Amino acid sequence: MAEAALTPEDILQTAENVLRRYGPAKATVVDVARALGVSHGTVYRHFPSKAVLRGAVTRRWLDRAHAKLPGIAAGPEEPRERLRLWLAALFRAKQEKALADPELFETYQVLVGENSELIAEHLTDLESQIAGIIQAGQEEGSFAAGDPDLLGHVVFQATAHYHDPGYAGEWSRPGVDGEFEAVVALVLKGLAQGEA
Repeated sequence: MAEAALTPEDILQTAENVLRRYGPAKATVVDVARALGVSHGTVYRHFPSKAVLRGAVTRRWLDRAHAKLPGIAAGPEEPRERLRLWLAALFRAKQEKALADPELFETYQVLVGENSELIAEHLTDLESQIAGIIQAGQEEGSFAAGDPDLLGHVVFQATAHYHDPGYAGEWSRPGVDGEFEAVVALVLKGLAQGEA
């Protein structure tokens, strides 16, 4: 690839491929540059360090995995349905990533562990989307009063079994979808009664 035509997206896609091939412990910026047919200095012009590159790959992966969530959070459905759809979309996105490409999913768990600040920011954004749905439900009277930010955090934690990568090994078990629906129904009932 010509260095002048190289874009950050080209580098990130290639870095993902290199990570898939070599794993996070062995993949280097030199490997990424070699796969692109450029010098490692060219990669560093776009991403000044290996850590910055790996952080950008992680952010890209999270953004793609959760791309549908903001639209659902702001959607036209009534808040109870919107929250159900949002939680289901989060679970399906994580489930799909873990089951469709387990090696790459495992690689990303290593990268996530390296980027605690990025992950904290990402989780705060996810919880704020839930809080926005809850606030809309409170305003229309379908959810009981309470601090939407606190309730958003509680809902996120209460459903962690279905989005925390530590539970990924359980996401293909028979009956997991029914269990998920039961947990969501319980969460919605608690929000309606103010017991969440």
